[in-house]
Amino acid sequence: MLEVTDLHVYYGEIHALKGISFRVGQGEIVTLLGNNGAGKTTTLRTLSGLLAPRQGDVRFEGSSLLGIAPHDVVLKGITHVPEGRRIFNRLSVVENLEMGAYTRADSAIAQDMDHVFTIFPRLKERRSQVAGTLSGGEQQMLAIGRALMARPRLLLLDEPSMGLAPVLVEQIFETVLAINRQGVTILLVEQNAAMALSIAERGYVLETGRLPLEGGARELAENPEVRRAYLGEA
Repeated sequence: MLEVTDLHVYYGEIHALKGISFRVGQGEIVTLLGNNGAGKTTTLRTLSGLLAPRQGDVRFEGSSLLGIAPHDVVLKGITHVPEGRRIFNRLSVVENLEMGAYTRADSAIAQDMDHVFTIFPRLKERRSQVAGTLSGGEQQMLAIGRALMARPRLLLLDEPSMGLAPVLVEQIFETVLAINRQGVTILLVEQNAAMALSIAERGYVLETGRLPLEGGARELAENPEVRRAYLGEA
């Protein structure tokens, strides 16, 4: 579904991604692990059209995404839940969800909003509430729900557990699994390596702009380097 080949991305003269290549197959959950500054967010921002690579290619369902504007990337079937949620704080829950459907003009938007409320019943209870007054967990639910309103085939998730209490982290990851079972392919960027590897099929480890390790989720979870660097084991 997604093929990334020899991707080089710069911030000015800073070489952020140094020739990374990876793939995400249809129906998979693939996780991208790495410490702060490794290039995980840069990768997702490049996939969603927010950054332009100097070299390499990104292909989605056989077509290159290079030079495609972010809103056209959404039209092609990719949505991005950014790090820090980036909801519209002054808009209501419903208005935020409507913003997620801004590329659509069909008659099923209300039906899809009901579907989001089925996934996140708490949002339905707060549908008229100003989004900036929601709790952190509710804002993460809203960010994911907003992305789903575009009917993505590939969902890019950037640090969905950041700043959440453990019980909410479990709830968010259970929801990610449920979304995947409904047919949405997921590329997950996550510092909580144990949780990410528990739901992913495959994973890649990103270190200072390179991908030195890849493999099945179980294989990575048992890798001594991964266990020491990302799972807190000596």
